[in-house]
Amino acid sequence: MAVGPTSSKVEHGHIADSATKSPKDYPGGLTVFVLTACLIAATGGFLFGYDIGVSGGVTSMDPFLARFFPVVYRRQREAAADRGGSQYCMFDSQLLTTFTSSIFLSALVAATFTRAAGRKWSMFCGGATFLAGCVLNGAAEGVLMLILGRVLLGLGVGFASQSAPLYLSEMAPARMRGMLNNGFNLMITVGILLATLVNYGTQKIAGGWGWRLSLALAAVPTAVIVVGSFFLHDTPNSLLERGRPEEAKRMLRRVRGVDDVEDEYNDLVAASAASRAVTRPWRDILRRRYRPQPVMAVAIPMCQQLTGIVLQTYAPVLFKTAGFGGSASLMSAVITGLVNLIATFVSVFTVDRIGRRVLLLQGGLQMLVSMVVMGALMGDTLGFSGTAAMPAAYAAATVGVMCVYIAGFSWSWGPLGWLVPSEVMPLEVRPAGQSITVAVNMLMNFVVAQAFLPLFCRLRFALFFVFAGLLAAMTLFVALFLPETKGVPIEDIAAVWQAHWYWKRFVTDSEDGGLVVDREDGHW
Repeated sequence: MAVGPTSSKVEHGHIADSATKSPKDYPGGLTVFVLTACLIAATGGFLFGYDIGVSGGVTSMDPFLARFFPVVYRRQREAAADRGGSQYCMFDSQLLTTFTSSIFLSALVAATFTRAAGRKWSMFCGGATFLAGCVLNGAAEGVLMLILGRVLLGLGVGFASQSAPLYLSEMAPARMRGMLNNGFNLMITVGILLATLVNYGTQKIAGGWGWRLSLALAAVPTAVIVVGSFFLHDTPNSLLERGRPEEAKRMLRRVRGVDDVEDEYNDLVAASAASRAVTRPWRDILRRRYRPQPVMAVAIPMCQQLTGIVLQTYAPVLFKTAGFGGSASLMSAVITGLVNLIATFVSVFTVDRIGRRVLLLQGGLQMLVSMVVMGALMGDTLGFSGTAAMPAAYAAATVGVMCVYIAGFSWSWGPLGWLVPSEVMPLEVRPAGQSITVAVNMLMNFVVAQAFLPLFCRLRFALFFVFAGLLAAMTLFVALFLPETKGVPIEDIAAVWQAHWYWKRFVTDSEDGGLVVDREDGHW
């Protein structure tokens, strides 16, 4: 449980060995009930992934561009016919980037909903609004209707991204929390891969209406979370948070599959008491003793987007810039989507064994090297002018390096950008902390997606070296400031901060300079 004013006592000015005790392993394990619930909740990630994959794909389809973005379509035709213009600038259109990025801006409004309604109904609202967005996008007749559909899709993504990681973290046994929580990101990768496959198939449909099918087909899997949310149960943490202790205890027994849940339940009750004592979480999360949590709630999602993963959204566009045809660019996106899915399984099965820090550090270095090589390949062939297509051998090498880059992201910053912020928050400020995480993630998604094509046009291949520098900085940040949270129960997460060389100065001192926490017999 977190450090706070409701802590039990202070003993001789010291914290009673809290940071040196091993994490508790409560009775019970992974039950069919928990696995089923987590699979349904993780489907929320599919909404996000499908949209990432489908939006980048349809923006490379000529019929879609000709109908909604004729300036981009004409510029692309001129570059293909060698009538001047830079390959880098073919897709530089603020209206086109608004179509891609508007989903992330609208997702911000879902930030505070889960505390009042619980995780379950937030996921239902996410699915329902996403479904409405699918209908509008599939039937769009003009840019305004297209962007309005994207706004509804954004609301759905925001609700799902706010509630699903919390739900997964709270349902999972501590020793399996990383694996189950990574199910959210796994579904993101499944959504991306399915969207790229759909795009590749629909662009071959005669008559040029395949893009409508690509945008509308998201409605089919979205029905899973809409219907499935009716069968989900609120987590014990959420029930306690809303003053329903008996239901919480019954749910905990069902979740763990055993009757002996007293130790875990008592810890949850103590954490819930601290949560209720915090009547203004948005103010209290800024207090000194909670300093690490808002830092991570901002830094982790911000860094996740500054890795340059926007390249995955614009992969077909990037491959078209390299000289691929429309069909070949979509097939290349399918290849990178498949790599993305396979690499995510690496994280699912290793995150609870080797920990979060190792994956983040290794993945960061792998992406850094990939960005340098990708920039060198494009610089050596296209140069700054970008007036000629990339030779076939270099283009194939670019796809290969892109796969290496995406693999590094998919077993590190991709899943852990959602997992780490959701598990480092104490219960009393967790909804506020997760709201910050989702808001920062969506805001950075919007900023990077909105800025990428203009920056690509102006900086050309040098943009890859900019991302490489950012990756170096964020890898250093992880090495210095992010503690390991592998296997630590959610309610005992404060001990991790107390043991950290830097953060312990904040979490062990109250605002008036006194020590505020003690641990006895394994409980806060």
